[in-house]
Amino acid sequence: MTDNLDLHQQAQLQRMQAHLQAVLAGQGGWLGFARYMDEALYAPGLGYYSAGARKLGAGGDFTTAPELSPLFGGCVARQCEQVLRTLGGGDVLELGAGSGRLAFDVLQALAQADSLPQRYLILEVSADLRQRQQELLATLPAALADRVQWLDAPPAQGWRGVLLANEVLDALPCDCFVMGADGQVLERGVTLDTAGALVWQSRPATASLAAEVLRLQSQLPQPLEAGYASELCLRAGPWVAAVTAQLQAGVALFIDYGLPRAQYYQPARDGGTLRCHWRQRAHDDPLWLPGLQDITAWVDFTRVAEAADDCGLQVLGFTTQMGFLLGTGIETLIAAAPEGVARTRRLTEARELLMPEAMGESFKVIALGRNWHTPLTGFAVQDLLERL
Repeated sequence: MTDNLDLHQQAQLQRMQAHLQAVLAGQGGWLGFARYMDEALYAPGLGYYSAGARKLGAGGDFTTAPELSPLFGGCVARQCEQVLRTLGGGDVLELGAGSGRLAFDVLQALAQADSLPQRYLILEVSADLRQRQQELLATLPAALADRVQWLDAPPAQGWRGVLLANEVLDALPCDCFVMGADGQVLERGVTLDTAGALVWQSRPATASLAAEVLRLQSQLPQPLEAGYASELCLRAGPWVAAVTAQLQAGVALFIDYGLPRAQYYQPARDGGTLRCHWRQRAHDDPLWLPGLQDITAWVDFTRVAEAADDCGLQVLGFTTQMGFLLGTGIETLIAAAPEGVARTRRLTEARELLMPEAMGESFKVIALGRNWHTPLTGFAVQDLLERL
Protein backbone atom coordinates (compact mmCIF):
# COMPACT_ATOMS: atom_id res chain seq x y z
CA MET A 1 0.00 0.00 0.00
CA THR A 2 2.78 2.42 0.89
CA ASP A 3 5.39 1.32 -1.65
CA ASN A 4 4.79 4.35 -3.87
CA LEU A 5 4.86 6.94 -1.08
CA ASP A 6 7.86 9.19 -0.59
CA LEU A 7 9.47 9.50 2.85
CA HIS A 8 7.43 12.60 3.75
CA GLN A 9 4.17 10.87 2.85
CA GLN A 10 5.12 7.73 4.76
CA ALA A 11 5.90 9.81 7.84
CA GLN A 12 2.63 11.74 7.54
CA LEU A 13 0.67 8.49 7.15
CA GLN A 14 2.32 7.03 10.25
CA ARG A 15 1.51 10.17 12.26
CA MET A 16 -2.10 10.12 11.08
CA GLN A 17 -2.45 6.43 11.91
CA ALA A 18 -1.10 7.05 15.40
CA HIS A 19 -3.47 10.01 15.79
CA LEU A 20 -6.48 7.94 14.71
CA GLN A 21 -5.49 5.14 17.07
CA ALA A 22 -5.38 7.65 19.93
CA VAL A 23 -8.75 9.15 18.98
CA LEU A 24 -10.28 5.68 18.70
CA ALA A 25 -8.89 4.72 22.10
CA GLY A 26 -10.47 7.83 23.58
CA GLN A 27 -13.84 6.97 22.02
CA GLY A 28 -14.03 3.36 23.13
CA GLY A 29 -12.55 1.91 19.93
CA TRP A 30 -15.19 3.16 17.48
CA LEU A 31 -15.73 6.39 15.52
CA GLY A 32 -18.80 7.39 13.54
CA PHE A 33 -17.80 8.09 9.95
CA ALA A 34 -18.42 11.84 10.23
CA ARG A 35 -15.86 12.07 13.03
CA TYR A 36 -13.41 9.89 11.10
CA MET A 37 -13.81 12.06 7.98
CA ASP A 38 -13.31 15.18 10.08
CA GLU A 39 -10.03 13.83 11.46
CA ALA A 40 -8.77 12.51 8.11
CA LEU A 41 -9.39 15.83 6.36
CA TYR A 42 -8.99 18.52 8.99
CA ALA A 43 -6.93 17.29 11.99
CA PRO A 44 -4.44 20.14 12.61
CA GLY A 45 -1.13 19.46 10.91
CA LEU A 46 -2.20 15.96 9.85
CA GLY A 47 -5.44 16.07 7.87
CA TYR A 48 -5.57 16.19 4.10
CA TYR A 49 -6.46 19.89 4.08
CA SER A 50 -4.08 20.75 6.91
CA ALA A 51 -0.79 19.02 6.10
CA GLY A 52 0.47 20.80 3.01
CA ALA A 53 0.25 18.22 0.21
CA ARG A 54 -0.37 19.51 -3.30
CA LYS A 55 -4.03 18.86 -4.02
CA LEU A 56 -5.17 20.61 -7.18
CA GLY A 57 -4.15 20.47 -10.80
CA ALA A 58 -2.01 18.10 -12.84
CA GLY A 59 0.49 17.61 -10.03
CA GLY A 60 -2.16 17.03 -7.40
CA ASP A 61 -4.95 14.59 -6.69
CA PHE A 62 -7.84 16.11 -8.63
CA THR A 63 -8.69 18.89 -11.07
CA THR A 64 -11.57 21.32 -10.55
CA ALA A 65 -13.42 23.29 -13.21
CA PRO A 66 -11.50 26.55 -12.56
CA GLU A 67 -8.23 24.64 -12.99
CA LEU A 68 -9.50 23.14 -16.22
CA SER A 69 -10.38 26.36 -18.03
CA PRO A 70 -10.78 30.13 -17.58
CA LEU A 71 -14.14 29.69 -19.32
CA PHE A 72 -15.59 28.54 -16.01
CA GLY A 73 -14.45 31.61 -14.12
CA GLY A 74 -15.58 33.82 -16.98
CA CYS A 75 -19.10 32.44 -16.73
CA VAL A 76 -19.19 32.69 -12.93
CA ALA A 77 -18.03 36.30 -13.28
CA ARG A 78 -20.97 37.07 -15.55
CA GLN A 79 -23.37 35.87 -12.87
CA CYS A 80 -21.49 37.93 -10.29
CA GLU A 81 -21.65 40.96 -12.56
CA GLN A 82 -25.45 40.74 -12.79
CA VAL A 83 -25.78 40.60 -9.02
CA LEU A 84 -23.29 43.39 -8.31
CA ARG A 85 -24.84 45.70 -10.91
CA THR A 86 -28.35 45.06 -9.62
CA LEU A 87 -27.26 45.79 -6.03
CA GLY A 88 -25.28 48.84 -7.10
CA GLY A 89 -22.05 47.27 -5.84
CA GLY A 90 -21.04 44.88 -3.10
CA ASP A 91 -18.56 42.16 -2.24
CA VAL A 92 -17.72 38.66 -3.42
CA LEU A 93 -17.07 36.05 -0.73
CA GLU A 94 -15.50 32.79 -1.91
CA LEU A 95 -15.44 29.77 0.38
CA GLY A 96 -12.62 27.26 -0.03
CA ALA A 97 -10.87 29.00 -2.92
CA GLY A 98 -8.55 26.12 -3.86
CA SER A 99 -5.52 27.32 -5.74
CA GLY A 100 -7.05 30.78 -6.18
CA ARG A 101 -7.69 30.22 -9.88
CA LEU A 102 -11.42 30.99 -9.72
CA ALA A 103 -10.76 34.24 -7.85
CA PHE A 104 -8.05 35.14 -10.36
CA ASP A 105 -10.33 34.60 -13.37
CA VAL A 106 -13.41 36.20 -11.79
CA LEU A 107 -11.53 39.35 -10.81
CA GLN A 108 -10.01 39.73 -14.27
CA ALA A 109 -13.38 39.24 -15.97
CA LEU A 110 -15.15 41.67 -13.63
CA ALA A 111 -12.44 44.25 -14.28
CA GLN A 112 -12.99 43.92 -18.02
CA ALA A 113 -16.73 44.37 -17.44
CA ASP A 114 -16.09 47.43 -15.23
CA SER A 115 -17.95 45.72 -12.38
CA LEU A 116 -15.35 45.01 -9.72
CA PRO A 117 -16.53 44.18 -6.20
CA GLN A 118 -15.56 46.45 -3.36
CA ARG A 119 -13.82 43.46 -1.74
CA TYR A 120 -13.06 39.91 -2.81
CA LEU A 121 -13.14 37.96 0.44
CA ILE A 122 -11.75 34.43 0.75
CA LEU A 123 -12.55 32.12 3.63
CA GLU A 124 -9.94 29.33 3.56
CA VAL A 125 -9.31 26.73 6.27
CA SER A 126 -6.19 25.24 4.63
CA ALA A 127 -2.99 27.15 5.39
CA ASP A 128 -1.10 25.78 2.39
CA LEU A 129 -3.96 26.55 -0.01
CA ARG A 130 -4.17 30.08 1.40
CA GLN A 131 -0.47 30.49 0.64
CA ARG A 132 -0.98 29.27 -2.94
CA GLN A 133 -3.88 31.68 -3.34
CA GLN A 134 -1.80 34.59 -2.06
CA GLU A 135 1.05 33.78 -4.42
CA LEU A 136 -1.23 33.58 -7.46
CA LEU A 137 -3.41 36.60 -6.69
CA ALA A 138 -0.34 38.74 -5.99
CA THR A 139 0.41 38.50 -9.72
CA LEU A 140 -2.78 40.42 -10.55
CA PRO A 141 -2.62 44.15 -11.19
CA ALA A 142 -2.53 46.03 -7.89
CA ALA A 143 -6.00 47.48 -8.47
CA LEU A 144 -7.36 43.92 -8.36
CA ALA A 145 -5.00 42.26 -5.88
CA ASP A 146 -5.62 44.99 -3.30
CA ARG A 147 -9.31 44.06 -3.16
CA VAL A 148 -8.58 40.53 -1.92
CA GLN A 149 -8.83 39.83 1.82
CA TRP A 150 -8.56 36.49 3.64
CA LEU A 151 -10.89 35.58 6.48
CA ASP A 152 -10.63 33.00 9.25
CA ALA A 153 -14.39 32.86 9.82
CA PRO A 154 -17.57 34.00 8.02
CA PRO A 155 -18.09 37.78 8.09
CA ALA A 156 -19.25 39.05 11.46
CA GLN A 157 -20.81 42.18 9.95
CA GLY A 158 -23.59 42.48 7.41
CA TRP A 159 -22.56 42.49 3.76
CA ARG A 160 -24.13 42.52 0.28
CA GLY A 161 -23.08 40.72 -2.87
CA VAL A 162 -22.25 37.21 -4.05
CA LEU A 163 -21.13 34.12 -2.14
CA LEU A 164 -19.28 31.48 -4.19
CA ALA A 165 -18.63 27.90 -3.09
CA ASN A 166 -17.22 25.60 -5.75
CA GLU A 167 -16.70 21.99 -4.57
CA VAL A 168 -17.00 22.82 -0.89
CA LEU A 169 -20.23 21.12 0.20
CA ASP A 170 -18.90 17.71 -0.86
CA ALA A 171 -16.07 17.97 1.69
CA LEU A 172 -18.34 18.48 4.71
CA PRO A 173 -18.05 15.40 6.97
CA CYS A 174 -21.07 13.13 6.53
CA ASP A 175 -22.69 10.33 8.51
CA CYS A 176 -22.90 6.88 6.92
CA PHE A 177 -25.75 4.46 7.54
CA VAL A 178 -27.01 1.05 6.47
CA MET A 179 -30.53 -0.31 6.73
CA GLY A 180 -30.87 -3.38 8.96
CA ALA A 181 -32.95 -6.46 8.18
CA ASP A 182 -35.70 -5.41 10.61
CA GLY A 183 -35.95 -1.81 9.45
CA GLN A 184 -33.47 -0.67 12.09
CA VAL A 185 -31.05 2.08 11.07
CA LEU A 186 -27.40 1.26 11.69
CA GLU A 187 -24.63 3.83 11.75
CA ARG A 188 -21.48 2.90 9.88
CA GLY A 189 -18.26 3.77 11.59
CA VAL A 190 -14.59 2.93 11.83
CA THR A 191 -12.64 0.67 14.19
CA LEU A 192 -9.38 -1.31 14.18
CA ASP A 193 -9.09 -5.01 13.39
CA THR A 194 -6.79 -7.37 15.27
CA ALA A 195 -3.89 -6.34 13.01
CA GLY A 196 -4.44 -2.65 13.75
CA ALA A 197 -5.91 -1.79 10.32
CA LEU A 198 -8.89 0.51 9.88
CA VAL A 199 -12.10 -1.37 9.06
CA TRP A 200 -15.80 -0.58 8.83
CA GLN A 201 -18.09 -1.54 11.71
CA SER A 202 -21.78 -0.77 12.14
CA ARG A 203 -23.78 -0.25 15.32
CA PRO A 204 -27.32 0.98 16.11
CA ALA A 205 -27.67 4.59 15.02
CA THR A 206 -28.20 7.41 17.47
CA ALA A 207 -31.78 8.56 17.85
CA SER A 208 -31.12 11.74 15.87
CA LEU A 209 -29.45 9.97 12.96
CA ALA A 210 -32.11 7.24 12.84
CA ALA A 211 -34.88 9.85 12.85
CA GLU A 212 -33.24 11.74 9.99
CA VAL A 213 -32.82 8.60 7.89
CA LEU A 214 -36.46 7.69 8.45
CA ARG A 215 -37.52 11.24 7.59
CA LEU A 216 -35.75 11.26 4.26
CA GLN A 217 -36.95 7.73 3.56
CA SER A 218 -40.55 8.92 3.97
CA GLN A 219 -39.95 11.34 1.09
CA LEU A 220 -38.76 8.64 -1.31
CA PRO A 221 -40.96 6.75 -3.81
CA GLN A 222 -40.19 3.44 -2.06
CA PRO A 223 -38.57 2.33 1.22
CA LEU A 224 -34.85 1.62 1.42
CA GLU A 225 -34.29 -2.13 1.50
CA ALA A 226 -32.26 -4.04 4.06
CA GLY A 227 -28.56 -3.72 3.28
CA TYR A 228 -28.96 -0.34 1.56
CA ALA A 229 -25.94 1.77 2.52
CA SER A 230 -25.51 5.48 1.94
CA GLU A 231 -24.72 8.71 3.71
CA LEU A 232 -26.27 12.02 4.70
CA CYS A 233 -24.73 15.29 5.79
CA LEU A 234 -26.25 16.58 9.00
CA ARG A 235 -23.76 19.45 9.00
CA ALA A 236 -24.98 20.93 5.72
CA GLY A 237 -27.87 22.88 7.22
CA PRO A 238 -25.96 24.53 10.08
CA TRP A 239 -23.04 25.26 7.74
CA VAL A 240 -25.23 26.97 5.11
CA ALA A 241 -26.86 29.01 7.87
CA ALA A 242 -23.47 30.05 9.29
CA VAL A 243 -21.85 31.15 6.03
CA THR A 244 -24.91 33.14 4.90
CA ALA A 245 -25.91 34.57 8.30
CA GLN A 246 -24.64 38.09 7.57
CA LEU A 247 -25.64 38.21 3.88
CA GLN A 248 -28.13 41.08 3.92
CA ALA A 249 -28.87 41.14 0.20
CA GLY A 250 -27.55 39.08 -2.68
CA VAL A 251 -27.00 35.58 -3.99
CA ALA A 252 -25.14 32.50 -2.78
CA LEU A 253 -24.00 30.08 -5.50
CA PHE A 254 -23.07 26.50 -4.55
CA ILE A 255 -21.50 24.38 -7.32
CA ASP A 256 -20.83 20.71 -6.69
CA TYR A 257 -21.46 17.17 -7.84
CA GLY A 258 -24.68 15.78 -6.48
CA LEU A 259 -28.36 15.08 -7.01
CA PRO A 260 -31.84 15.91 -5.76
CA ARG A 261 -32.88 13.55 -2.94
CA ALA A 262 -35.16 11.25 -4.96
CA GLN A 263 -32.29 10.53 -7.38
CA TYR A 264 -29.60 10.42 -4.68
CA TYR A 265 -31.29 7.59 -2.80
CA GLN A 266 -32.39 5.49 -5.76
CA PRO A 267 -32.49 1.72 -5.13
CA ALA A 268 -29.65 1.12 -7.61
CA ARG A 269 -27.36 3.50 -5.69
CA ASP A 270 -27.16 1.15 -2.72
CA GLY A 271 -23.49 1.58 -1.95
CA GLY A 272 -23.58 5.30 -1.29
CA THR A 273 -21.63 8.04 -3.06
CA LEU A 274 -18.35 8.36 -1.15
CA ARG A 275 -15.61 9.39 -3.56
CA CYS A 276 -11.90 9.61 -2.79
CA HIS A 277 -9.14 11.21 -4.87
CA TRP A 278 -5.50 10.22 -4.99
CA ARG A 279 -3.09 11.21 -7.76
CA GLN A 280 -5.84 11.94 -10.31
CA ARG A 281 -7.61 8.65 -9.63
CA ALA A 282 -11.06 8.36 -8.06
CA HIS A 283 -12.11 5.40 -5.92
CA ASP A 284 -14.51 4.61 -3.06
CA ASP A 285 -12.30 3.47 -0.14
CA PRO A 286 -12.08 6.27 2.45
CA LEU A 287 -10.10 4.11 4.90
CA TRP A 288 -7.10 3.91 2.55
CA LEU A 289 -4.23 6.35 3.15
CA PRO A 290 -6.00 8.56 5.74
CA GLY A 291 -4.66 12.09 5.64
CA LEU A 292 -3.11 11.65 2.20
CA GLN A 293 -6.22 11.37 0.03
CA ASP A 294 -9.30 13.53 -0.39
CA ILE A 295 -12.63 12.17 0.86
CA THR A 296 -15.93 13.52 -0.43
CA ALA A 297 -19.58 12.60 -0.80
CA TRP A 298 -22.11 13.73 -3.36
CA VAL A 299 -24.38 16.56 -2.30
CA ASP A 300 -28.07 16.03 -1.56
CA PHE A 301 -29.30 19.30 -3.04
CA THR A 302 -32.73 18.83 -1.51
CA ARG A 303 -31.01 19.15 1.88
CA VAL A 304 -29.40 22.40 0.71
CA ALA A 305 -32.84 23.71 -0.30
CA GLU A 306 -34.23 22.70 3.10
CA ALA A 307 -31.35 24.52 4.78
CA ALA A 308 -32.22 27.64 2.79
CA ASP A 309 -35.82 27.51 3.99
CA ASP A 310 -34.68 27.06 7.60
CA CYS A 311 -32.46 30.16 7.59
CA GLY A 312 -34.65 32.56 5.64
CA LEU A 313 -33.12 32.21 2.19
CA GLN A 314 -35.03 31.77 -1.05
CA VAL A 315 -34.06 29.03 -3.51
CA LEU A 316 -33.65 31.03 -6.73
CA GLY A 317 -32.63 28.29 -9.15
CA PHE A 318 -31.19 24.82 -9.60
CA THR A 319 -29.54 23.56 -12.75
CA THR A 320 -26.74 21.45 -14.15
CA GLN A 321 -23.30 22.93 -14.72
CA MET A 322 -24.05 22.70 -18.44
CA GLY A 323 -27.25 24.70 -18.00
CA PHE A 324 -25.50 27.33 -15.90
CA LEU A 325 -22.59 27.79 -18.31
CA LEU A 326 -24.92 28.06 -21.29
CA GLY A 327 -27.10 30.54 -19.40
CA THR A 328 -24.09 32.74 -18.66
CA GLY A 329 -22.92 32.71 -22.28
CA ILE A 330 -20.01 30.31 -22.50
CA GLU A 331 -20.38 30.22 -26.28
CA THR A 332 -19.60 33.95 -26.54
CA LEU A 333 -16.48 33.48 -24.43
CA ILE A 334 -15.33 30.71 -26.76
CA ALA A 335 -16.00 32.91 -29.79
CA ALA A 336 -13.95 35.71 -28.24
CA ALA A 337 -10.81 33.54 -28.21
CA PRO A 338 -8.43 34.19 -31.13
CA GLU A 339 -8.88 31.83 -34.07
CA GLY A 340 -6.47 28.95 -34.25
CA VAL A 341 -4.80 27.12 -31.38
CA ALA A 342 -6.37 29.28 -28.65
CA ARG A 343 -9.93 28.73 -29.85
CA THR A 344 -9.35 25.03 -30.39
CA ARG A 345 -8.10 24.80 -26.81
CA ARG A 346 -11.20 26.60 -25.54
CA LEU A 347 -13.46 24.26 -27.49
CA THR A 348 -11.74 21.24 -25.98
CA GLU A 349 -12.09 22.70 -22.49
CA ALA A 350 -15.75 23.55 -23.10
CA ARG A 351 -16.53 19.95 -24.00
CA GLU A 352 -15.11 18.80 -20.66
CA LEU A 353 -17.14 21.42 -18.80
CA LEU A 354 -20.39 20.86 -20.72
CA MET A 355 -20.69 17.27 -21.87
CA PRO A 356 -22.98 15.02 -19.79
CA GLU A 357 -20.39 12.23 -19.67
CA ALA A 358 -17.82 14.71 -18.29
CA MET A 359 -18.71 17.48 -15.82
CA GLY A 360 -21.81 18.90 -17.49
CA GLU A 361 -24.47 16.75 -15.81
CA SER A 362 -22.85 15.42 -12.64
CA PHE A 363 -22.14 18.92 -11.36
CA LYS A 364 -25.08 21.07 -10.32
CA VAL A 365 -25.53 24.72 -9.40
CA ILE A 366 -27.99 25.96 -6.78
CA ALA A 367 -28.62 29.64 -6.08
CA LEU A 368 -29.94 30.89 -2.75
CA GLY A 369 -30.92 34.50 -2.24
CA ARG A 370 -31.84 37.01 0.41
CA ASN A 371 -33.70 40.20 -0.51
CA TRP A 372 -33.23 39.29 -4.18
CA HIS A 373 -36.05 39.51 -6.72
CA THR A 374 -34.40 39.42 -10.17
CA PRO A 375 -34.23 36.25 -12.34
CA LEU A 376 -30.64 35.04 -12.60
CA THR A 377 -29.06 34.63 -16.02
CA GLY A 378 -27.37 31.36 -15.03
CA PHE A 379 -30.75 29.62 -14.81
CA ALA A 380 -32.38 31.12 -17.90
CA VAL A 381 -31.59 28.16 -20.20
CA GLN A 382 -32.43 25.37 -17.74
CA ASP A 383 -34.02 25.42 -14.28
CA LEU A 384 -34.68 22.13 -12.52
CA LEU A 385 -36.11 23.66 -9.36
CA GLU A 386 -39.15 21.39 -9.39
CA ARG A 387 -36.89 18.33 -8.99
CA LEU A 388 -35.79 19.41 -5.53
